[in-house]
Amino acid sequence: MTRILVTGAGGFVGQALVRRLCEPAAGLPLEELTVVDLALDAAKLPAHPALRVVQGSIADPAVRAQALEGRPQQIFHLAAITSGQAEREFDLGLQVNLQASLALFEALRAQALATGEMPRLVQSSSIGIYGLPLPAHIDDATPLVPTLSYGAQKLALEVMLADYSRRGWIDGRSPRLPSIVARPAGPNGARSSFASDLIRELAQGRAYDCPVDAEGTLWLLSLPACVDALLHAMRIDADRLPATRAWTLPSLRATVAEVVAALMRSHGTEVARRIRYAPDPTLIPQFARWPTHDAATARALGFVPDPSLDELLRRALADL
Repeated sequence: MTRILVTGAGGFVGQALVRRLCEPAAGLPLEELTVVDLALDAAKLPAHPALRVVQGSIADPAVRAQALEGRPQQIFHLAAITSGQAEREFDLGLQVNLQASLALFEALRAQALATGEMPRLVQSSSIGIYGLPLPAHIDDATPLVPTLSYGAQKLALEVMLADYSRRGWIDGRSPRLPSIVARPAGPNGARSSFASDLIRELAQGRAYDCPVDAEGTLWLLSLPACVDALLHAMRIDADRLPATRAWTLPSLRATVAEVVAALMRSHGTEVARRIRYAPDPTLIPQFARWPTHDAATARALGFVPDPSLDELLRRALADL
């Protein structure tokens, strides 16, 4: 029987992960599945006898203690303040993205020392750990010099989780996520969310003012493929992992023009008439000039991207 904790369970990725964990096809003998977030909509949570809901912020010590009452063996740590908000509100990003995460690591260390059981933790890192100017090509040896507070916080957590893992307190893993699509409509604070807006609005027959040019390049992963990656990250034997315990997930690199062309194939040629380009020069360098990339470490560990752009869009739009 498995005891699992998911932080950030009310978010876009968190909800999809919880749904998958509760599916019979997941094959998990769940003893307890604890889900934590500030705002959890009961109507969006699957019915499962093992489900335990904790409402509140993981930055709150009382909420954190309640979430850990069942001594989880597996933790998916997804709770975070997104890139745009973390840049605007430094104190909040520092508190949630870094300090609350370190407090969670400390609580798990205490649990491991008390019980002799080392919990396994997958935290969602980000390609935001790469900074400007982006190089012409990114691979596993590319220096990590973030130029956003969000990226700096994520990189700091990668380093600390690797150290907790080295010391035998947590069996940590930090897969770096690209843009996950397609998020539902509504503000979420992530500056990269235009990738989801582009796909969703055009596919659903609405006009869209695109804040990047047609030549803008994106790294994309569908939501189902992202959940697959998180579950695979949890399953990998620790002796196969790099010492950093971190890797960039393989994804599809596509231009905005290629995304529009793929949407035209699936939704008709009128898609092209609904897009207007209004490039934002403050957005493009960090979020729409992604170079070629070689995710050799991730591929060797068995991670795969969506098989094609057309399939990525089909998956991305399936639940909207």
